[in-house]
Amino acid sequence: MIRKKIKIENKLGLHARPATMIVKTATQYRSDCRLIKDDMDINGKSIMGVMMLAAEYGSEIELVTDGIDEEHLMNELVNLFKSKFNEE
Repeated sequence: MIRKKIKIENKLGLHARPATMIVKTATQYRSDCRLIKDDMDINGKSIMGVMMLAAEYGSEIELVTDGIDEEHLMNELVNLFKSKFNEE
């Protein structure tokens, strides 16, 4: 299991487009993917779950991956967040 805290750096936060990109990435892997913000712990492979986080610019979430390809999944997710979901 890998855990990593990451800050939302794109100006619009996790709206529909970034949420879709997260889910698309997570569903390509066999490992479990969780996103945690405050007291919410959601499945990273669920578009509704990711949207419900309502993670705005500057907020911090924790990414958790667990499974056979957890490292690759974590790296891709971190790269998505660092690239600001190609919005800027």
